[in-house]
Amino acid sequence: MKAPVLHKPLEVTETVDWGPIDTMIEGQSHTSGVLLHKGPDGQSECGLWICTPGTWNCHVTRDEFCHFLEGRCTYVHESGDIIEVTPDTAAFFPQDWKGVCTVHETVKKVYMIR
Repeated sequence: MKAPVLHKPLEVTETVDWGPIDTMIEGQSHTSGVLLHKGPDGQSECGLWICTPGTWNCHVTRDEFCHFLEGRCTYVHESGDIIEVTPDTAAFFPQDWKGVCTVHETVKKVYMIR
């Protein structure tokens, strides 16, 4: 079985348009990326995700691990806990995490959802 690989994700320029965020509060964040792998029935996936500036409601529906490669954003959990994201930040968002995301500078991350 061949393992999917994405070399030099910071240098990737050919992406698929994944459309706008549909829970916008302010601005108009738009997403794109590269799907590296999607498991049976869509239960897991991993890839590269890019998002432009804006503020939106965020609900993580499945566990997600992210390594942010570039950009800057702030996640504020509904409890008030704040996660400041800068380049080379790794974060884990558990299933049902809810809050607000503000993308200050376009972010690029590699992710794994399960």
